[in-house]
Amino acid sequence: MDNTQKRVGVIGGVRIPFCRSNTAYADVGNFGMSVKVLGSLVERFGLHGVELGEVAMGAVLKHSSDWNIAREAVLSSGLAPTTPGITTARACGTSLDNAIIIANKIAAGQIEAGIAGGSDTTSDVPIVFSPRLRKRLLAINRAKGWQDKLAAATRGFSLRELRPSFPGVAEPRTGMSMGEHCEKMAKEWHISREAQDRLALESHRKLAAAYDAGFFDDLVVPFRGLKRDGFLRPDTSMEKLAALKPAFDRISGFGTLTAGNSTGLSDGAAAVLLASEAWAAARGLKVQAWVRDAEVAAVDFVHGEGLLMAPTVAVPRMLDRHGLSLRDFDFYEIHEAFAAQVLCTLRAWESPEYCKNRLGRDAPLGAIDPARLNVNGSSLAVGHPFAATGARIVATLAKLLEQKGSGRGLISICTAGGMGVTMILER
Repeated sequence: MDNTQKRVGVIGGVRIPFCRSNTAYADVGNFGMSVKVLGSLVERFGLHGVELGEVAMGAVLKHSSDWNIAREAVLSSGLAPTTPGITTARACGTSLDNAIIIANKIAAGQIEAGIAGGSDTTSDVPIVFSPRLRKRLLAINRAKGWQDKLAAATRGFSLRELRPSFPGVAEPRTGMSMGEHCEKMAKEWHISREAQDRLALESHRKLAAAYDAGFFDDLVVPFRGLKRDGFLRPDTSMEKLAALKPAFDRISGFGTLTAGNSTGLSDGAAAVLLASEAWAAARGLKVQAWVRDAEVAAVDFVHGEGLLMAPTVAVPRMLDRHGLSLRDFDFYEIHEAFAAQVLCTLRAWESPEYCKNRLGRDAPLGAIDPARLNVNGSSLAVGHPFAATGARIVATLAKLLEQKGSGRGLISICTAGGMGVTMILER
């Protein structure tokens, strides 16, 4: 943030354990999960009856009746009912975007404190009528008399119209899924299956160690009988991961993305409290870390760029504004949508050709210390409820910086639609 603006502090965050689709949270839905995390923040920071400037929550998969989940969840959270709420969506970057929205409002002096978060369910997905049946129902509604309504209902009717439509996982512009796009990236950047499995294995090991060390004791709120993330497999191994078959390229014989090195369909929610220094001090709350800056970028994936490569563009823009290099960070939180996507990003920053031709730089950004990457595990082991991941990462990184007592952390999240959302936290 600019020095003439208010500093924005991360006070802390909470989440529920992330779990596999159609398991513990199958009947909870986005509203129930959002209420749980907001209510848990209220409890943790003593916010009962407190009016905040804004609550920005998000969900990627939601029903049309969920017109404003954030506002509805606020009314059941314990916050003052005069607290406004806004619901957003930018795929996997949703709740990091919400942190940017809240931070910018605080920095500009529009509000003093707010909550950013998100939830997603792949269990309770919106199932809608087929386009033809929807048009037929609208035509019946428009018809005046019963004869016209009968005609509208029966004219050209086919049983195929009764087939429901499920949410699509393919990019509308290409017809390819995110995994299929990432397979192309892995081949372009020569990312091996072994390297992907190794990254996935390390994610599980790091997450298990963090749980055992008590790191998540105040970050993860037990819910529906879960105390840890349902994806965590501390007993996995390279041999077990190597036995899995390719998930997105089953034909060529060269597919490398599997269920083990890709995130699975997830349910979960997370939220984080941000505030000005004065607001936090007045309530006796400590600031874990400060929001330094943020950046969003997009790539032209329709015409050949890697769908998940936008963070490679966003991060150097942010670094240049502050005279920082890629090595000037104590922690790197790079969302693990796929192990291959993380490895492609790192390899691009190390590539002189990519940095010159795509980023317009005279030299590559360079390599990062792998010991500083996702030190407590990330999405491959935690799970990835799309709109919840950003808030999870902000809360995790802020606590890491608080524990260290100083330092700087980089957040990088790729999203569907060829976009990337990034942020710098520091202490």
